Amino acid sequence: MSKQQEPFDSVEFLKHVPHEPGVYQMFNKDNTIIYVGKAKDLNKRLKSYFNTSKKTLKTDTLVSHIAHVEYTITNTETEALLLEQTYIKKHQPRYNVLLKDDKSYPFIRLSKDKHPRLSIYRGSTNKKEDEFFGPYPNSSAVKNILALLQKAIPVRQCENATYNNRTRPCLQYQIKRCLGPCVKGIISDEDYAEQVNYVRMFLQGHTEKIIQTLIKDMTQASEALNFEKAAQLRDQLQAIQQISEKQVIYNNHDNLDVIGFHYEAGIACIYVLFIRNGITFGHRAYSPKIPSNTELDEVIETFLGQFYLQGNFNRNIPKKILINYPLKDKSSLEESLSQLANRQVKIITDPKGDNTKLLTMATMNAKKEVTNKLLENSTISQRYQSLQTFLNIPKIKRMECFDISHFTGTNTVASCVVFDDKGPLKSEYRRYNVTDITPGDDYAAMEQTLRRRYDKKDLPEDKIPDVIFIDGGKGQLAKALKVFEELNVNWDKNRPILIGVAKGSERKEGLETLFFESHGHGSYLDAHSPALLLIQQIRNESHNHAIIGQRQKRIKVTKESSLESIEGIGAKRRQALLNHFGGLQELKKASIDQIAKVQGISLVQAEKIYSALKH
Repeated sequence: MSKQQEPFDSVEFLKHVPHEPGVYQMFNKDNTIIYVGKAKDLNKRLKSYFNTSKKTLKTDTLVSHIAHVEYTITNTETEALLLEQTYIKKHQPRYNVLLKDDKSYPFIRLSKDKHPRLSIYRGSTNKKEDEFFGPYPNSSAVKNILALLQKAIPVRQCENATYNNRTRPCLQYQIKRCLGPCVKGIISDEDYAEQVNYVRMFLQGHTEKIIQTLIKDMTQASEALNFEKAAQLRDQLQAIQQISEKQVIYNNHDNLDVIGFHYEAGIACIYVLFIRNGITFGHRAYSPKIPSNTELDEVIETFLGQFYLQGNFNRNIPKKILINYPLKDKSSLEESLSQLANRQVKIITDPKGDNTKLLTMATMNAKKEVTNKLLENSTISQRYQSLQTFLNIPKIKRMECFDISHFTGTNTVASCVVFDDKGPLKSEYRRYNVTDITPGDDYAAMEQTLRRRYDKKDLPEDKIPDVIFIDGGKGQLAKALKVFEELNVNWDKNRPILIGVAKGSERKEGLETLFFESHGHGSYLDAHSPALLLIQQIRNESHNHAIIGQRQKRIKVTKESSLESIEGIGAKRRQALLNHFGGLQELKKASIDQIAKVQGISLVQAEKIYSALKH
């Protein structure tokens, strides 16, 4: 589609827009979607954008960039709401409120093995035979529950590679954190299945039912004079009762999300408390990206749509949603959520009793998050202003920092971290595997990295850094300057400023020397200077990013190197072996017969692998 340079003719356009529900997309002159919205009546909603008497500042700015508008008619308002969320997720329009929450949500998985295993799981649960419980707000919530279950209902949590290769019980069995199903004769299949059922009931929130079942089983064991089992069930009953008392935060056994919303000085926080069957599953704080001059109604309503309707989080929709903000379009959202959940979903803005306390708690936490963010932003702003003054430049929009890491000259990895005027941009962090250099030659590694990073003719303006930090002294800076003299880039001559950051005396923070491109001698900043603290933060981020990458590379190479030397064992067989045993250490413990069971490994090859790994 060609770019439209002429002003958008809203009067002519609106003549053809129907009075139907649907979704509209607004494009700028570059044919980029800048806003997506939904409407019960497309004509009325779109007409409101061009009504000069009712426009807000944000709407006025948005309209000034519209080149053309497209719309899609839907059968119902619910369909429009779902389609709107699909478009927002796909296009991330500039003037929409955006929920930056692309992390997958963890589940607890109960496997379908003969002796089922409990584990944390991320990803799609579709077409999986195992049972899944959740999702939970974060991995910490899952790990806490798994730790509690290990004490109360010790179903195995070990990897299958470990389970399949045990000949005697492990330490977890000795400290009563596992029932030991890996070894025959310790627990019967029936008794283990009974414990698995307790786990299932616990994760479904039926704690009272477990307690009643345990009391009944304990009584039966006692009457049958099986005092050992009765004592075991008694201990288990006490453990589950303690967990239940700690986790139940109020008497109702509702499934609900409690949403506290707070907005201050351009920063919004939406704090969600997840409660299932009266048990808190954890919490999560969200800070959506909000365009300037956006009304609060749009912030909260758009958040709810993206949070529940975009579908990329495998999120279970609760029966009730408590929120501390009145919603204009509450009935439409309730209808959409109810259709998706196949049951009634209620949004409550004026809760009673215990629910009021929960909502107050969520709101207080939202306020606390905003306060902390404002303090953090104030500190960051102070540090940036100090660095701008020190460098004598009017504004710093983007900074990049490079570091090199290797292990005795091998597995060299370079890191690049990126900061904008709000702090780290972790989505733009990069690592580079450095090859074809003399081992340990950091200068050559830096040269290769900088060329790979910047040798681009058409680097977008917003990707050109104002400052580049090189972790190193005069030598590294000189190498970087030589590289930039040879690069074919379309940058302003005044950008970027190159700075070498040399380690201080005894490598102590606060004693760094800064080497600038314009002169050879070093400059120093006071140890408590906000500018130096910012430089240290960037340098440390780059250093840690490089070290983590180098360690990961070394671990990978170590895992594969001892197998690579074995004749006849190629990449596919090496991967099959590592996948089967769960790692090199477990493979080293395996017998010849166990190795021969791996698909694609003959008995002769198994003997060869066993012999190579034992020497």
